Amino acid sequence: MPLFFELIPLIAYTAATVLIIGGLLAAAWWLGAKTTSRNKEMPYESGVIPSGAARRPLSVPFYLIAIFFIVFDVETAFIFTWATEWEQLGLPGLLHITFFIVALLLGLAWLWVKGGLEWGPSARRHGVSSQALRKPSE
Repeated sequence: MPLFFELIPLIAYTAATVLIIGGLLAAAWWLGAKTTSRNKEMPYESGVIPSGAARRPLSVPFYLIAIFFIVFDVETAFIFTWATEWEQLGLPGLLHITFFIVALLLGLAWLWVKGGLEWGPSARRHGVSSQALRKPSE
């Protein structure tokens, strides 16, 4: 029986959450517009009326920039976390963060050597074909 009394706050919290969500959904349905029109069914993206096909292929540099941002953003988060606690981490922490940074720099160097950072007009000047810069068809 003591286990049941320990679960009472969890059950009350779950019930309150379900009631609030259900109440908000019911209010949205009840207060929401019931009519539809051609303009309401039209897709809307940041205030720009869509034109053309939605399945246009994006260029590879767009994805590369996004991946670089994610990788180096995560790296920065780890380095800042290490920097705030560097006195407590000592030499082992320094070795770990050094290994982390070196691994990322080696990956960046490998990508640079393989030509993964080449795009745009300079890539075309160096003989990289435009097919290599495009997203492969599925």
